[in-house]
Amino acid sequence: MFNPFKRKEAVVVTRSQSGYTAEIIGARESYIAGTRGLADLTATVQSAVSLWEGAFTLADVSGTDLIDRASLGLMARSLALRGEWVAYITDDGLVQASDWDVTTKNGKPTAYRLTIPETGGAQTVTALAGEVLHIRIGCDPAAPYYGTAPLRRASLSAGLLQTLETALAEVYETAPMGSQIVPFPEGPANDLETLGRGFRGRRGSVLLRESVAVTAAGGPAPSTDWKPSDVSPDMQKTMASQSHEHAKAAILNVFGILPALLSANTTGPLVREAQRHLATWGLQPIAMLLAEEATTKLGQPVMVDVLRPVQAFDVGGRARALSTIVKAMAEAKAAGVEGADFDKALTLVNWGLDDGVG
Repeated sequence: MFNPFKRKEAVVVTRSQSGYTAEIIGARESYIAGTRGLADLTATVQSAVSLWEGAFTLADVSGTDLIDRASLGLMARSLALRGEWVAYITDDGLVQASDWDVTTKNGKPTAYRLTIPETGGAQTVTALAGEVLHIRIGCDPAAPYYGTAPLRRASLSAGLLQTLETALAEVYETAPMGSQIVPFPEGPANDLETLGRGFRGRRGSVLLRESVAVTAAGGPAPSTDWKPSDVSPDMQKTMASQSHEHAKAAILNVFGILPALLSANTTGPLVREAQRHLATWGLQPIAMLLAEEATTKLGQPVMVDVLRPVQAFDVGGRARALSTIVKAMAEAKAAGVEGADFDKALTLVNWGLDDGVG
């Protein structure tokens, strides 16, 4: 018999592990926050991104024809602003994805859902990991399959630069720059308005106005009351200029660029050293990541070289070094030191084979 007052059985809800939801939310937050960085619209950041883009566009690629210079430029800009780059491997070349979702196993990507930009609207493509080039920098240990942009990793310095440039822009836009308050004897408002209009548009002119002695409270006004008062804000006391320079230097360091490269009093040797520092410690490691990824996905050895095309070296120093090496080889040959003995001597100064350096 049906009993309308019978209590229903409790519904058992099975949930995931306690930390699973928090891990997914944290990884997604890190991914979303890493797609854009603060201060990416400032000239400092765009200058750094342009250096990355230009250096990678000049890079030498050997072992494949799929990685063209346009793809290298897009990769450099994507890595600088987003921290990762994904490209779909097709018969016609590499097709960069504007957005993607990744599926992983053991922390390594296995499949992708790519969004390919088109003029008539984006299209979605599903591809295995072997069909996709995925370069990541600054990976979070909690989500090694996502990259983070340099500005994301230095968000405090980026926020300071953005705040300073925004504040300075607002000051120069809204502050009464160059305005003065000029005391004038008491008079009708119409006369003061007429006098104020007379000062407009007289830059560089000497304006003479007749004045009268003002007597109030039993005596004339002191002469100090007649001095004009400047209402322009004193930016020196805020240390805004110095703070702005330090913030710019910090952002350039994040991108692997020596701040002295963009200094007004830099010299030629310092420019070459800054270029070498950027190419050696900043860009060539990323190029090796690309070469390793391309070698794995394309099935043939691929090498990407940024150092030689950038030519970030001292030409005179290399010429002197070559002259010294040739002279040393000639002296060694004249002394009868050849073959294994000569290679052993080179190994002592880390120039020979199997010297343990490179």
